Amino acid sequence: MPPRVNASTPATPKRTYNSRRRQQLAEQSRLTVLARARELFLGKGFGATTIAEIARAAGVSPESVYKNFGGKPGLVRAIQEQSLLGAGVLPAQQRSDLAQLTTTDPLVLMEQFGRLNSEVSTLVTPIVLLIREAAASGDADMADLLQEVDDARYRRMLHNAQQIAARGILRPELSAQEAADVMFASTAAELYETLVLKRGWSADRYGTFIARTLAANLL
Repeated sequence: MPPRVNASTPATPKRTYNSRRRQQLAEQSRLTVLARARELFLGKGFGATTIAEIARAAGVSPESVYKNFGGKPGLVRAIQEQSLLGAGVLPAQQRSDLAQLTTTDPLVLMEQFGRLNSEVSTLVTPIVLLIREAAASGDADMADLLQEVDDARYRRMLHNAQQIAARGILRPELSAQEAADVMFASTAAELYETLVLKRGWSADRYGTFIARTLAANLL
């Protein structure tokens, strides 16, 4: 008589492992595509770079790039969003929020803002300049993305301004909206472009400048 099979036996760990492994490989492939796309876009420009080149450099099919990113505008959006995470273990926005909740010295908080701004700007400014150039050439998708990027950055700066206002750190005569404008100007790609890319400032010097600018205008 054959042994009885227990119908309630759970799925084998091997299937769970295989599923997790597939997810890991898919994410690694996604990151590789973004890395190769970033290199090609910044090296050749948005218009001169093709999906076929990106796919070949990443070792994937063009169809998979279209499926996952929807074409070049979607790739640039994904690269820009990835750049906003910064270079730390925790995403830059999460570190910013944590600093706003825990830092008691307003000057130290501005220093942390300056460091995060410098860190993120190093990664995101080349992509914003790429979007700006493509938009200026008449690409409607890139023009829309440029506006989307600016709008999202302003919303983030307004969030930061409202947080420091709620803690009583902000100069009394300033509204959160006015503070957001100062922070919006201080995080503009054009400022990083002028001081770092054109004038050769170091990232540390730039971060210190932003910290002092924010402290002088907000505290």
